[in-house]
Amino acid sequence: MAAAQGRLSDGADDTDDTAGDEAPLPFRQAVEALRTARLRPEMEIDPTRPPQRLAPFAYALEAAVVADGEDLTDGRLVLLHDPQGHDAWKGTFRLVTLVRAELEPEMAADPLLPEVCWSWLTGAFEARGVEYGEASGTVTLAGSHYFGGLADRAPATQIEIRASWTPREGTGGVPDTAAHLAAWCELLCQIGGLPPANGSDGGVVSLPQRRGPQSR
Repeated sequence: MAAAQGRLSDGADDTDDTAGDEAPLPFRQAVEALRTARLRPEMEIDPTRPPQRLAPFAYALEAAVVADGEDLTDGRLVLLHDPQGHDAWKGTFRLVTLVRAELEPEMAADPLLPEVCWSWLTGAFEARGVEYGEASGTVTLAGSHYFGGLADRAPATQIEIRASWTPREGTGGVPDTAAHLAAWCELLCQIGGLPPANGSDGGVVSLPQRRGPQSR
């Protein structure tokens, strides 16, 4: 990715036209908070083209966790905004994410792994005092075994988290999107096997994986 580690690229305006001057002020402020957020140095993050039909206004980021030159986890975060509100969201903003990482085969055998990974998402919010609601999502494990010309490749297991939640709106109807982004990045780092940013594990265990996604 082209972005400097730990900070969003300054080229966001070249990727998305829904955050321009015609967008509502709360949405523009929420996007600006994402663009200026300071993140962990292991994060490489860039704007990407958002989906066009989920909401009147949208902004998207793609990210990777990179340590020692190796991609450990990747993901996508989309900020949606509907000024008229949305019954299912119970608000005017919604955050949607996809996170992927490749696991060591023995880790995938843990029957509690999906519950643990989901708790990391909610735990990251709680650790930062981030207010949210209406969270929903899935945790999926997919195994691959290779045959024929690919038989020399080791079996691989990928975990995929799809989730969405409503960030609570603060002053002026604007959610603290920078805090939500930081919590989301902490989830990516934790799935990538990195310790919490504050250096204290707080009793939380990270996955001991060291292999990144096979394809981006």
